[in-house]
Amino acid sequence: MDPLGNGYDIYDLYDLGEFDQKGAVATKWGTRQELEDLIYQAAALDIKIIWDAVLNHKAGADFPETFSAVEVDPKRRDIEISPPSEIDGWVGFDFDGRGDVYSAMKYRWQHFTGVDWDQKREKQAIYKVHAPHKDWASDVSPELGNYDYLMFANLDLSHPEVRNDLLKWGTWITQTLSLGGMRLDAAKHFSAQFQKDFAAHVRRTANPDLFVIGEYWTADVKAIEGYLDQVENTIVAYDVPLVERFSKISHIRHADLRGIFRDTLVQRRPDQAVTIVCNHDTQPGQMLETPVAPAFKLLAYALTLLRKDGRPSVFYGDIYGILGGNHSTPVAPPCNVQIPLLTRARKLYAYGEQEDYFDQPNCIGFVRYGNARHRSGLVCIISNAGASKKRMFVGRSKVDQEWVDILGNQPNSVLIDKWGYGMFTVGGMSASVWVESAAVVSGGMSTREKFNLNFYDY
Repeated sequence: MDPLGNGYDIYDLYDLGEFDQKGAVATKWGTRQELEDLIYQAAALDIKIIWDAVLNHKAGADFPETFSAVEVDPKRRDIEISPPSEIDGWVGFDFDGRGDVYSAMKYRWQHFTGVDWDQKREKQAIYKVHAPHKDWASDVSPELGNYDYLMFANLDLSHPEVRNDLLKWGTWITQTLSLGGMRLDAAKHFSAQFQKDFAAHVRRTANPDLFVIGEYWTADVKAIEGYLDQVENTIVAYDVPLVERFSKISHIRHADLRGIFRDTLVQRRPDQAVTIVCNHDTQPGQMLETPVAPAFKLLAYALTLLRKDGRPSVFYGDIYGILGGNHSTPVAPPCNVQIPLLTRARKLYAYGEQEDYFDQPNCIGFVRYGNARHRSGLVCIISNAGASKKRMFVGRSKVDQEWVDILGNQPNSVLIDKWGYGMFTVGGMSASVWVESAAVVSGGMSTREKFNLNFYDY
């Protein structure tokens, strides 16, 4: 709606910065042509785009309409606290700037289940539309009694016209932009059955390999598992319990690392867990603030990027830096740009079976044994206290090999003994990633010169 908005105050799903609506043609992020240029450049680098889809509400209506509604308790949305009465809610959407291009659908009061403003009384409250067969969706988070309503004008995803328009949009945008995936924003606030149907429809009509993430944000792993059961495991979810664990441990001096994955989604359902360290919502001052201490971020990323389980994601700001609270002071990326080195280590060496050495409170490690193509594998060791070491088995086929820390945190190499073990070291509050020296030496460069080529040159 707002040309400077981030997109969650969604007015017209079909307008990608192409039509003169709400005071501008371009969105905050640019025009449709600029978007398509970005996607073209990404495709040239074999990068697929995931679209952040806001499907549970609309904002910035063109005009209000009069309809019957009841006020509900904001802390118990399943409890009505007023008799039905007529209100004027902002629910009329004509999309005059776009007209009938791409879709002729116009939205009216019957296409919604709730609003948060009565223009007639100029009163802010949560109102549920009162009409036959109108109610909050039942297959949403049970928080606040029923957490269907989140903000603005809440769409009725059981209405055939709404349903058909959103399914059509899913096919259209996936085909138009050659999308590789969708992130379903606020997944706990709208029908899980609709999400399942939406993913199935777009896969059937536009991209059979569409990657769909449900942003079901809760630290309750059982609630996330319940959501995944509702969508019949056709959608993956963010491992919020792991984010919470990282945040908590990072702020406790010498916290015990051995149970860091206990009761996380990646432990319980590794194939459906998107493992993250932080994102735009978890930053200080944001609604879902869950900050991870900068000194711990390298450790957290090593535990997500290099392990066998989960589908890891890296936050843009942790690589390129972000603006500070006043939106003018740059905040440098943490870890001396070592997170990009971890992403490269994942691509080159993080293959094969895995063995964990989670046997010390403040120093844990694991081995990836490699495979036929990536024979080296790797050893990862982290410490959230002082410098430490750990004897780990890499295989009898590795006897007498020299292994080096490709992050450059440990200057000395490790020689694999006659039993296939190495004594791997790590600095205090740090991580080291060890691989066979011969796996990275080429072109006359040393191991670290070859591996540590400036990330930004790629």
